[in-house]
Amino acid sequence: MPRIQNSIIICKDPQTVFDITNDIERWPILFNEYHGAKILNRESEGRYTRLVFQLTNAEGNTWRSQRLLDRQQMVATAEREEPLYPFAYMHLKWTCEAAPEGTKMTWTQDFELDPKYPDPLPVVLDRMNAHTVENQQNIKEKIESGQAEKLAAEATR
Repeated sequence: MPRIQNSIIICKDPQTVFDITNDIERWPILFNEYHGAKILNRESEGRYTRLVFQLTNAEGNTWRSQRLLDRQQMVATAEREEPLYPFAYMHLKWTCEAAPEGTKMTWTQDFELDPKYPDPLPVVLDRMNAHTVENQQNIKEKIESGQAEKLAAEATR
């Protein structure tokens, strides 16, 4: 099973990082590739929140995913649901842990490519790894600068 795992230190407290990075509707602000993000279903009970949501990328491709937030442990587990292509499956785990400088945010992606996907696995791994590092750096900058909260506030006006 291929795995991509990357961590970054964000100079904010873990709860703030967890809340911002799991606010799905804020993803078009945090991620360059998402042009749409919509919550389809939200269920909360105790420390857990289950989200079903739809994402749209720059090319107009749309897919549905589900995400389980453990607010006590600050862990989000997710999987892509429909359509799966270009994957046979995609499972994600995001953690936010206290670190001396703020928060260590780690993203783990376990997946298999659809056998019909034309690009070889090493090319996909390189592309996904570079993309994850870029996204984490962008998110770090937007959270630390306060831009993520400012843009979210402007979007709700």
